[in-house]
Amino acid sequence: MSVSYKNMLAFVSVAQSATFAEAAEKLYLSQPALSTSIKNMETQLGGQLFARTTRKVMLTPEGKAFLPTAKRLIADWDGALSDVQNLFSVQQGRLTVAAMPSFAEGHLAGVMALYHQQHPNIRLRVLDVIMEQVIEAVLSKRADIGFVFEPENLKGLIFHPLLTDNFCVVMRKDDIYANKKQVTLEHVAAHPLLMTNVGSSIRRWLDAVFEAHNLETTIVADASQLGTLGQFVKQGLGWSIVPQLCEQQMQAKELVCVPLKGGILQKRVGMIATSQEALSSAAKKLWAQLADEHHNVME
Repeated sequence: MSVSYKNMLAFVSVAQSATFAEAAEKLYLSQPALSTSIKNMETQLGGQLFARTTRKVMLTPEGKAFLPTAKRLIADWDGALSDVQNLFSVQQGRLTVAAMPSFAEGHLAGVMALYHQQHPNIRLRVLDVIMEQVIEAVLSKRADIGFVFEPENLKGLIFHPLLTDNFCVVMRKDDIYANKKQVTLEHVAAHPLLMTNVGSSIRRWLDAVFEAHNLETTIVADASQLGTLGQFVKQGLGWSIVPQLCEQQMQAKELVCVPLKGGILQKRVGMIATSQEALSSAAKKLWAQLADEHHNVME
């Protein structure tokens, strides 16, 4: 048995009116159509909801008992429709993004500020985690959109490039190379190095670059966070190679970022989303905001 929203609305309207004619006028229905709706509902429920006289309509005891429930069901239905409409129009909702710290501490603040200005009722949540965890968060749907270097494995993902990042060498301000316009990879290999952990994407890329140039390195320490490597550099443990995205973060630690000669290591940075299901309306707005800025809107 399934009582329609239309019939439920007809029942409540008649219950709150003195006559069928008054209720029909409120609903913009003819009296015969309204009477049919009530009869259909009574048939479905198995008994009369109204006691009809020539002058007025009165609720039966069963009708009186059912009226509060009918009002609540209509309110719940209307509320649910309103909530969905608000989500589609991005008037309310939640947006979760994941970003590697180098992007989160630099570009992300401006991106989210513009988004919040345009959609102030969307509650924002940011996961600032390493690249591998950003990818996992998007694939597991804990985050709507992620900001990472272009993944080597795009299975289950959509990637949209936003910029190209050149890696640079981080050193102290008092280093003899601090005022150089660029540093060769040979000079880097000759210094004690601070690297990201084995197994991380950045570590694999750097190991591959040194191997391709037949250079051996002396690694003093490794860490998962680039900010931690910066602290090690500040204490004089050695140099580190980091994305240029980190330059502002490193400068805040009173360190210098010197470009690698020849742009030896470049990687695209962009946004990712799962290819397994459609983005929410809130996430689509952010994707379009950034894609429009780069002249290539996601289909």
